[in-house]
Amino acid sequence: MPYLSPDQKFFAFVREFRATAIAAGISPVTYDFAMAHVARNPRVEELNAQQPEFVIPIWTYLDGMVSERRVEQGQQMLLQEAGALGPIESRFGVPREILVAIWGDETDYGQAMGTYNLFEALTTLAYDGPRIDYARRELIAALKMVEKEHYRPAEVASSWAGAFGQTQFVPSSFLAHAVDGDGDGNINLWTSPADALASAAQLLADAGWQRGSEWGYEVLLPSGFDYANADIDSVKSIADWKALGVRTVYGDALPPNNELGALYLPAGARGPAFLVFGNFKILLKYNNAASYALAVSMLSDRLRGVPPVTASWPRDEQPLAPDERFAFQTTLKNLGYDPGAIDGILGHGTRAALRAWQKAHGIGADGFPTKSLLARMMEEAAVARH
Repeated sequence: MPYLSPDQKFFAFVREFRATAIAAGISPVTYDFAMAHVARNPRVEELNAQQPEFVIPIWTYLDGMVSERRVEQGQQMLLQEAGALGPIESRFGVPREILVAIWGDETDYGQAMGTYNLFEALTTLAYDGPRIDYARRELIAALKMVEKEHYRPAEVASSWAGAFGQTQFVPSSFLAHAVDGDGDGNINLWTSPADALASAAQLLADAGWQRGSEWGYEVLLPSGFDYANADIDSVKSIADWKALGVRTVYGDALPPNNELGALYLPAGARGPAFLVFGNFKILLKYNNAASYALAVSMLSDRLRGVPPVTASWPRDEQPLAPDERFAFQTTLKNLGYDPGAIDGILGHGTRAALRAWQKAHGIGADGFPTKSLLARMMEEAAVARH
């Protein structure tokens, strides 16, 4: 087979994908019109291939996502868009503060929506690279979106990864959840805050948002608390949490609530603790990162006038670099605590393995990986080898 340059491979994909799109119900005219001027975008390829050099600590992330400027601007937006937010809140049951927090955290209230062409970005991701399955699916959805809404493909702006509009939908989410929030008969997530906010509300409602329920709140844990209970997937009744000594940050008894709650410790035992309910997990349907759900939840609270988090963050902790994250998992495995795939992603399996190791060593089993724990485990592994 002859060697194809990236550009040749890109345009070969554009030609060949036409049959796939037509088979999926896209008209040949739509496909040809949408793809007429796309070109391989090297910057999209670069961003797609980039692995972040390190993950910023959650407290640094929250400093940006829940900044005083963002709170002040969000409160202005609550007033500015009150006419649209009232009916949206009534219709979907999602609090306006949650919707404005998503708006703020996704695009800084519409100020940072992305400057790439949606079709060029998705086609660049679809022809080759690690996201081809996602990008090919979203490219078909983008073509359907253009047919449905009669957008001009050359004018559809997005992020490099294909998210667009004031609340950053991807095409498949648009097809499933986007609604006309301002009643003008069109859906425009770029220029109509009402459409964008209503669409975000529809997505959360479709995911199971519980009208009238809260996301959660900060709590105080007693000394000697068994951190094996602190896991976002481990739910208990309010009565059970009370029995374990969990109280509000003001030291009061937990308020009555029929929902099951889970403890979320985003920075381990040294940071704040949150009791989270079903709606917190619904926010993960918007962006599947607990740090994102917490940012939206905290910003929504600040917009309602709730004071900032009471507990301090362990700002002296340095995040693990990529090679240290792999080393963390490898060392746990070598010590007989299986973290699952060695992929550098310190998810549920790694936290469970770390908890088991911490418990075996009489350390508070909060499952929060740190450089000092890695050093201690590596020392233990080195001794075991000799």
